[in-house]
Amino acid sequence: MVAFSKIAAATTFAALASAQTYQRLGACPDLGCVFPPDQADFLAGQYFDIRVEVHAPVNGSEANGGIPDKRFSLAIQKAGGSSQPVSKFFDITEPAIEEWKFQWYEDYFAEDAKTPSLVNVAAKAYRRVALYEPGEYTATLSYYNGSKTVANWVVRDLAEEKKAKNVILFIGDGMTTSMITAARLIGHKSVNGKYLTKMAMDKFPILGHQMTHSIDSYITDSANSASALYSGHKSTVNAMGVYSDSSPDAFDDPKVETIVEILTRVWGSAIGIVSTAFLADATPIALTGHTRTRGHYGPLIDQMLNGVTNYTWTPFSGPDVLFGAGAENFHAKGGSYQDKDYVEEFRKKDYKVALDNTTLSTLNSKNKALGLFSTSSLPVWLDRNVYTENIINSTNHPSLDGKPANDLPGLKDMVLKAVDILHERGGDRGFFMMAEAASIDKQMHVLDYDRALGDLLELDDTVAATIARLTELGILNNTLVLVTADHGHGFDVYGSADTKYMASIDDDDVRGKRAAIGTYQNSGQSQYQVVDAAISYNTGVNFPVNWEPRYCLAQGTVAFPDRRENYEVHHEPRLPATKGADKSYYVNPADGIGGLVVNGTLGTEEAQGVHSLTDVPVYAMGPCQEKFQGTYNNIDIFFEMANCLGLARHDNKTGDKGDLLPGNNGTVHTGAASGMEMLNGGGITAVLGVMVAAFVGAAVLV
Repeated sequence: MVAFSKIAAATTFAALASAQTYQRLGACPDLGCVFPPDQADFLAGQYFDIRVEVHAPVNGSEANGGIPDKRFSLAIQKAGGSSQPVSKFFDITEPAIEEWKFQWYEDYFAEDAKTPSLVNVAAKAYRRVALYEPGEYTATLSYYNGSKTVANWVVRDLAEEKKAKNVILFIGDGMTTSMITAARLIGHKSVNGKYLTKMAMDKFPILGHQMTHSIDSYITDSANSASALYSGHKSTVNAMGVYSDSSPDAFDDPKVETIVEILTRVWGSAIGIVSTAFLADATPIALTGHTRTRGHYGPLIDQMLNGVTNYTWTPFSGPDVLFGAGAENFHAKGGSYQDKDYVEEFRKKDYKVALDNTTLSTLNSKNKALGLFSTSSLPVWLDRNVYTENIINSTNHPSLDGKPANDLPGLKDMVLKAVDILHERGGDRGFFMMAEAASIDKQMHVLDYDRALGDLLELDDTVAATIARLTELGILNNTLVLVTADHGHGFDVYGSADTKYMASIDDDDVRGKRAAIGTYQNSGQSQYQVVDAAISYNTGVNFPVNWEPRYCLAQGTVAFPDRRENYEVHHEPRLPATKGADKSYYVNPADGIGGLVVNGTLGTEEAQGVHSLTDVPVYAMGPCQEKFQGTYNNIDIFFEMANCLGLARHDNKTGDKGDLLPGNNGTVHTGAASGMEMLNGGGITAVLGVMVAAFVGAAVLV
């Protein structure tokens, strides 16, 4: 049966080698496609699917008659070995040929003229295979009487022995070095150009940077960038845990095993997922999700609880800890998968459920736990702690009863409870936790910089408290802690803004208002740490003591819609642009009163800012920390975590290897001392001992 799928140009698909904006299919510049594609890297023993497609364009610049070659063949060869048919190489049954059609636009001219190109496809999928021997491989697709598409693969030579018992991966979604710098400026007091205190991230011994490009575009989104961190495989915008193919089904694309699936299979470790976003959002759900379309929230929640069920795949029965928001995706009246009550589905699998911070604090560490604390994403730190009137009358209670969710945890509350549960449930097998500060990104999108920086400071506060908790539990030395981002925004601070002076200038004098911006010596000192006796937020140290100084940060991004900017904190969540009668976006007349109008740098159909090219920082502390120095690809974070956790398998025997598990004393053999250990003389314990004192000292204050 031939299926038909219209692939809109703006979706996850990509095109001709000569095309740019639109592509026929990402990572497939030829008419023959191999997934995983050229330059793919693998962990030894990591399961993956292979998809091959032969395209036959009916019209357009690539038209070849529209009849795909069904006699194509795929061969695999390890360097130094002989080439073998794929089914023989993996000792699997040859699958049946599949057929379908799709459409795409070659460029803007074709889209304006409404003349899509039609492509007929013949394809096969080889499910759940693995490469165990490190080395170089080639996958060669032969088709159309001599045409070939060659994919060069590398299986990395990584260790099977554990060096770290636990890994905690903090993700500041959208966070960049310039945002951290701005957060430090408003959250920490300085005197004569020197800070009196440091951020928790500043105290990490290792700082590196990762490049965030997706497989077929240099600007990424959160889905495929998170997937690269979790699987070691790049993908296309909107995709996670798969390579995007052109089929009609968004859930049949070739999958790759994620770190939590491998950890569950190999070591049986405890798994924790914590986010301030809705839990079906890209960054949390990409740990377990396998689809090219991130917006299928309901089915992705089902995958998070039950694993992949439409094909044979690594069994997964849900994480040990799942804390966040987005309760609507768990309820039938909110649009859950198959109208099921997923809160009840989690309970059937022995999860204890918390719907507020009070219940969260009482959860027993021996039990699996689901925490759903609001609909949508959690309210941001600034609204939970300073402008609380924004949430008092909200309708975001996780029961979907239309009442406000007022008993809300913060990121720190969720993470500390998660650490306690994971430590108890993981035992000698250890744990992996991803904790995301999601609204750094979400607030940068709507140009609400103060709310973004507030959530970044909350992340840093959480990191400090987590280090202190790991120390209390006696597991800091065996835990690799990473703080990074999935992508960035083009944000920076370029001076200060005298908000009183700007407001005094007539609104018609836009150029005159720009005189309120102080640069270089006129930028002055940060006023966010100047105490005002009339203001008290009771938010603790390392946060601004005044969010409304006269002299605010002159800050912004490089990509934005038309907006009005007065640089003051927004008492309510920001909406910079609104839709006009022509359905394009203009300055929101209610936003930035008294400020200057700034013409947008994006298309008029864009209502908010977008991601940027910038590399993002990686802070590392603990076993294997030295592996995260320098500048590297985002997939390398997966491979270094996998190496530190001993996840490689050089034969097809999966499961525990008891001699490689941590000993009864809770230590893990780390092998030769790292460069950082030798530099500090006393090994990693001595290094961390000095750092712990600094972290614990900071944690006592927060």
